[in-house]
Amino acid sequence: MSVFMKNLKLVTSQYPVLRGMLAYSVIWPTAVIVQQTIAGKRWDTYDYKKCVRFCLYGTFFVAPTLYMWVRFSSRIWPATGLRTAAKKAVIEQFTYGPFAQSSFLFIMPLLEGRSVKEAVEDVRLKLPPTWKVAVCFWPVIQTINFTYVPERNRVPFVAAGSLVWTIFLAYMNQFDKEKIKARKAKNKAVQPPPTESSR
Repeated sequence: MSVFMKNLKLVTSQYPVLRGMLAYSVIWPTAVIVQQTIAGKRWDTYDYKKCVRFCLYGTFFVAPTLYMWVRFSSRIWPATGLRTAAKKAVIEQFTYGPFAQSSFLFIMPLLEGRSVKEAVEDVRLKLPPTWKVAVCFWPVIQTINFTYVPERNRVPFVAAGSLVWTIFLAYMNQFDKEKIKARKAKNKAVQPPPTESSR
């Protein structure tokens, strides 16, 4: 076991993106479990397919794109002072932030088997409120990240913040589905029965 951990540490040191991918492969499905637990589900009622979708998305999309953004922003703004960190955090909310949120809102419905049209509609409806919450949450996390955390550990640190953020995303995603389902049921209930002339 110690040999495995030593080799793992060596590989992740040589390829830092793997560190983020490993972190996200655990943190994103964990966030889904936490969200479902808060919603009252237990081991026999968890949506494990949703956990797998979040695991795949976090591992193979979020971690690599976030790693590239962190490297890019560190090259453009190499200073680590509080002022530079705050500037990076704010700029991120108008660049990488909307890209990441739009990608999640578009790709996740596709992974659920929904159509491209439904995915586009999800982006249109959910991006503005999601972004409003993000601009209150992520600048704080990223200011700390860019000021105090070494570059090699920045993706895992953001992954920890991502645990909280992903719980929020999973909750909003489920809450939105339940609202739509309830609205459809309500509309169906109040819809008048067809008349003889309309048959």
